[in-house]
Amino acid sequence: MPQHKNIFTQSVEAPAELLEKTVEGAQKIAAVIPANKVMHKTQDYWNVLGPGLTTGASDDDPSGIATYSQTGAQYGFSLLWLAAFTFPLMAVVQEMCARIGIVTGRGLAGNIRVHFGRKVLYMSTLFLFAANTFNIGADIGAMANAVQLLSPRISFTILAIGFTLLILLLQVFTPYVRYAKYLKWLALILFAYILSALLAHPNWHTVLKYSALPHITFSKTQLLLICAALGTTITPYLFFWQTSQEIEEEIAEGQTTLKERMGSEKGPIKKMRIDVWSGMFFSNMVMFFIIAACASVLFTHGITNINTAAQAAQALRPFAGNATFLLFAVGIIGMGLLAIPVLAGASAYAISESIGKRQGLNSKLKQASAFYGVIIISMLIGLTLNFLGLNPIKALIYSAVLNGIVAPIILVLIMLLARNKHVMGEWANGRFSTVFGWVAVVLMTASGIAAIYSLI
Repeated sequence: MPQHKNIFTQSVEAPAELLEKTVEGAQKIAAVIPANKVMHKTQDYWNVLGPGLTTGASDDDPSGIATYSQTGAQYGFSLLWLAAFTFPLMAVVQEMCARIGIVTGRGLAGNIRVHFGRKVLYMSTLFLFAANTFNIGADIGAMANAVQLLSPRISFTILAIGFTLLILLLQVFTPYVRYAKYLKWLALILFAYILSALLAHPNWHTVLKYSALPHITFSKTQLLLICAALGTTITPYLFFWQTSQEIEEEIAEGQTTLKERMGSEKGPIKKMRIDVWSGMFFSNMVMFFIIAACASVLFTHGITNINTAAQAAQALRPFAGNATFLLFAVGIIGMGLLAIPVLAGASAYAISESIGKRQGLNSKLKQASAFYGVIIISMLIGLTLNFLGLNPIKALIYSAVLNGIVAPIILVLIMLLARNKHVMGEWANGRFSTVFGWVAVVLMTASGIAAIYSLI
């Protein structure tokens, strides 16, 4: 009997255990399904991101980081609203540039040459090359200084030359598809600045207060700093790079001729808009957190004069700790690796298209010698500036002045192209893009005048 009882008990308990395990399994599956859906959607979103993300991220180069750091250090949270203010303007302009590239199958310089002639284009590309080269020089120096903060024994000369050669080798000899992936992943380094701001423990009530409401004293110094912030977010090299990268993407997908690239459907335009608006949001969000970090730490401790990104990182260390310092320093290095190729590449696209030479990172060195030649020359001049005794701040001032001259001119041409139905067809500007585009033109004109005035 005991044996039969044992068998009976097992036969009854087995289905119960099986049922319990089945319920547990179902719960696990139910938990996994939403997670898988989220992962799938995240992967799809990541795959959509491309030129817009890298363009937006490159805007937060070491020079831009220095500008945002100075904004927070000198005026605290007062100018935090600039991040939200510049976002739609920047996004609209970059979306127009991307749309022009996708629909026409040409880069921005090529379109200006075809529709407006060469004289304006030559002047603009010359100033663009000069401004970008000054910026490259300042960024190379900032990267070297950032490494020295982490390891003071390494020579500045070795670091500057090493970074220049590394970037050149990657840009010239790495196939575009692989290189674009590198740039895309480098953009994620910007999260270092978000983390550094969180570690700085700002007063979030104050942050929210100054994020929405503009606070302007109309002092000369503050107005010039606002113009500098505008100039470093809505800047000519981004216009040329964004348009040309859309062409690179189409070539990588097999659309190698102009005829194949002309025109577009709703699908590519929709993906482009998600990419561009995401990239510009990310860029301005990082601007927001850099200003917040420096305002909550440097401004509150009376450190109001920041000239370089490396100086900002060093100044944060005693008050915000090593973690914030390290994140800031690593961010400078990473963003230099992303932004310098964009600066040099933008000049190369503009000049090559201006003179009708083959261009593009899809091409090999022998096929596009003029294009890569501009990149090499721009990088080498930028490197040399670091050994001529040129103050990086002066380099940035010269860059800002040249951009102040070029940006309004190029923006007007972008507006005329983007609203021209003969050029853009059904993808010509709507009312929203037109209004925000012309607002950007007016503001950048004012910014340019202020930049020139500051040098007089």
